[in-house]
Amino acid sequence: MNKNYEAIKAHYAGSDAKDLSAMMAPITSRTAWTEMAGFPYAGTYVGPDAIIAGVFKRIGEEWDGYTLKLERLVDGGATIVGIGTYSGTYRTTGKQMSARVVHVWEMDDGKAVSFEQFTDTRLVAAATV
Repeated sequence: MNKNYEAIKAHYAGSDAKDLSAMMAPITSRTAWTEMAGFPYAGTYVGPDAIIAGVFKRIGEEWDGYTLKLERLVDGGATIVGIGTYSGTYRTTGKQMSARVVHVWEMDDGKAVSFEQFTDTRLVAAATV
């Protein structure tokens, strides 16, 4: 089995279980995590503390039922691709959203070098206003 694939598979299993420690297992102090321009948390965050504060903490505080339904995980060796759908309800507005998403992970020996998100940011942002 590909160590990179298994690490990201475990990340998504941690997400399903709401287990932040499992989600962060492949993340290092050098991991560059990029949320797409136009997404509510757009930008690049480096390292676990920045990623948690800039992305996961905010999602937890601002959304009800925010989930990623992973439909496919593609093993490209050093590149792992997750394909699925985001959904949730923005607390402030009560608006729901559903948006397709692709995550591209660049890996080295089971650790994430980088993560980049591709999604329909308009669908997500529309729920926040």
